[in-house]
Amino acid sequence: MIGKNQLILKKVGSYSGQWLWNGMLGYVLFFLACNGEKQKDKQVFYYNESTGTQSLDPAFAKNQAVMWATHQLYNTLVEIDSGLNIVPSLAKSWNVSANRLTYTFHLRTGIRFHDNEAFPAGKGRLFTANDVAYSFNRILDKTTASSGAWIFNNRVDTAKGFTALNDSTFQLQLLRPFHPIMGILSMQYCSIVPKEVVAKYGKDFRRHPCGTGPFTLVSWDEGEAMIFHKNQHYWEKDGTGTALPYLDAIKVSYFDNKATEFLQFRQGGLSFINDIDPSFKDEILTKKGELRRQWEGKIQLKKHPYLNTEYLGILVEENNLLVANSSTRIKAVRQAINYAINRKQLMMYMRNSIGIPAEAGFVPGGLPSRNTETVKGYPYDPAKAKKLLADAGFAEGKNLPSIKLLTIAIYADIGSFVARQLEEVGIPVQVEVIQKSLLLEQTAKSQALFFRGSWIADYPDAENYMAMFYSKNPAPPNYTRYKNPAFDVLYEKALLENNDSLRYQLYREMDQIVINDAPVVPIWYDMAIHLIQPNVAGFYPNALNLLELRRTKIK
Repeated sequence: MIGKNQLILKKVGSYSGQWLWNGMLGYVLFFLACNGEKQKDKQVFYYNESTGTQSLDPAFAKNQAVMWATHQLYNTLVEIDSGLNIVPSLAKSWNVSANRLTYTFHLRTGIRFHDNEAFPAGKGRLFTANDVAYSFNRILDKTTASSGAWIFNNRVDTAKGFTALNDSTFQLQLLRPFHPIMGILSMQYCSIVPKEVVAKYGKDFRRHPCGTGPFTLVSWDEGEAMIFHKNQHYWEKDGTGTALPYLDAIKVSYFDNKATEFLQFRQGGLSFINDIDPSFKDEILTKKGELRRQWEGKIQLKKHPYLNTEYLGILVEENNLLVANSSTRIKAVRQAINYAINRKQLMMYMRNSIGIPAEAGFVPGGLPSRNTETVKGYPYDPAKAKKLLADAGFAEGKNLPSIKLLTIAIYADIGSFVARQLEEVGIPVQVEVIQKSLLLEQTAKSQALFFRGSWIADYPDAENYMAMFYSKNPAPPNYTRYKNPAFDVLYEKALLENNDSLRYQLYREMDQIVINDAPVVPIWYDMAIHLIQPNVAGFYPNALNLLELRRTKIK
């Protein structure tokens, strides 16, 4: 089959191995339309998911692949706009009580779930406040085993946390004030699902999603392809009153090889690719992060700050033998490691300037607290690194034992770069490349002394980053087992502070304490980078790197 906007027709397996006839009927109709005279009018967006899609159940939206897919199918009460502001979605407005414990949401009416066999006559029913209460309780329900159960833990009053006051009014009750709760409600975990459909499919709801979102699932051949079609009854409109979305369909492929993905993009088989694999970044980008001349006019390059901090973590758990027997237990050594790394050089030569050298705090730029403007980090200063080592009793690196840096394959070259720079000031480093799953296991169990890590914001508030260093938090998120009573006092104070300016000041003070104690080595603040076909319009990156396609068009 030839043609850029044609879809490959295949048999789609379900849990029982039977044909998904209803989905296939829509699939066939779309296929015929694509091959008919109106093919040129059909707008299809193609993207690849190299890691696969594990589920379409938002209760398990713990990684980018699931978040991107579920964002097309579901809505949340509120969402984040391009400026990282909380804006209405299924909730048109809300009120907060004077004591900041009760949030009352006034819901839009007339919105329907996607058609599904679980509903009478297969027609999607109206969304109500009961669906919100059910969806949130489902996240906490241990039988669901949601990876997002933590978002409400010790924050929501479990006895009367979620209440439908009537069909269009929902109320949330907190145990104590927690300003970031609105950001949490924008997460894909908090997508609204209908009880009937979940009950009908049980665990297999992962393959039979049903939401109120802009697209509906038509077919999913796991590991091969997934097709979404435009929700013809979607409730949102643009500023001119035109119904969203503009796209007719989305096709997701599953090439696990980045070279194959790039080839598909070059041949016009993909509408965009997310990030650039190190193996071909030099072919496309200059060291300054700009398109090379031969690509100008052939593809679009879009970059945008992304709420992700790439860092090296240092275990500081006092009663851990790994720490007790290591020089990194000494703050001056940890600070020396920070000063010894030329982040600007690393970004230019290892990352083609994709990202911002992390020479301020742990919290990246772009957040309202503006930590990067005032928190003082570690500029490249090898002389200062050597002095700190001497002060710690390791002049010229004498008697300093080797430190093992654990990393994963795609960051092996960066690990080697860091090791060379640390050795230049007298800190011997051994880089060990291990599987990502093993690295996560070892950091969770306090078995990794020095390790590569990254922290992507779950919601746009600096508290999400500071939670990594609160001593009462386990790992995750406190992978370094950092403990500082002064920090804890400020963290708890910030949770109770209703004045934004005062709370942001507390965030900056906390960030500075962490940077001074150096349980982490911030390396860079990330950027979302997309290569986009020239015929794609209305497609923009955002600080959470969420795949937003409601206003995307194919020209």
